[in-house]
Amino acid sequence: MMIATMVFAAGLGTRMRPLTDDRPKAMVQVAGRPLIDHALEQVAGPGPCVVNAHHFAPVLTSHLCTRDDLVIVTEDMLLETGGGLRAALPRLGRGPVLTMNADAVWTGPRARDTLLSAWRGDAMDGLLLLVPPKRAVGQAGGSFAMDHDGRLTRDTDGMVYTGAGIVKTDRLHDDPRTVFSLRDLWFDMMGRGRLFGVEHPGHWADVGTPEGITLAESMLAGAA
Repeated sequence: MMIATMVFAAGLGTRMRPLTDDRPKAMVQVAGRPLIDHALEQVAGPGPCVVNAHHFAPVLTSHLCTRDDLVIVTEDMLLETGGGLRAALPRLGRGPVLTMNADAVWTGPRARDTLLSAWRGDAMDGLLLLVPPKRAVGQAGGSFAMDHDGRLTRDTDGMVYTGAGIVKTDRLHDDPRTVFSLRDLWFDMMGRGRLFGVEHPGHWADVGTPEGITLAESMLAGAA
C-alpha cells in the first residue's frame, strides 16, 4: 500500500548529551548504525517520505543526501511533532500519513507492515503502534489502554507508545497553529472514539539517553 511517511528528526536531544553536542540525536549510533537508519528501515515503502531536521541539520542532510527516496526539510525553529507534520503537508499530500520518531530500535516485524495491516480508514482517524511494558526496553510507564476493538483510552499503567502511527491530516491543513504536539490530535480523536491502537509483536527500545544505547544494543544482540 502506498502511504506518505513523516520521520521526525528535528529534536535537540538534550537528554542524549554529550553525544548530541556535535550531531542530531538521529545520528547517534546504536549497534553501528545511526538512529535515523533504524527508523527509515521501519517505514520504507511506496509513497513520499519526508524527514525533518533542525539541530545540526547539515550533519543529517549530509548522511541522507544520496537517497532519492526521501525529502529532507530543514526547520528554522522547533515545531514539535504536530507543527512539523503540518509544515510538511505540501510534500505529503492530503491522505493519511505514517509518522515515526527517530529515537528507537526494534525487533520483530516492521512498524510499517503492522500498522498498514491494521489500518481501517473508514473507522479510524488515528492508529498508534503500542507495545506492552514488559517488551518496552528503557521505558517505564505506559500511556494507553485498548478495548476489545482496539479503541484507545488514557491509562498510565497500560501500553507504551512506540513513536510510530498513522494519522489522518484533514484537520491539519487549516490549523492556524505553528508549534504543537501530535498528542493534541490524538486526544481529539480519542474524544470522538476515532483513535485506535495495534500491538507490536516484537521488542522495542527507547533510545533517549546514552544509557539507553547500551540497553538497546543488548536487546538487539538477544534477538540475533
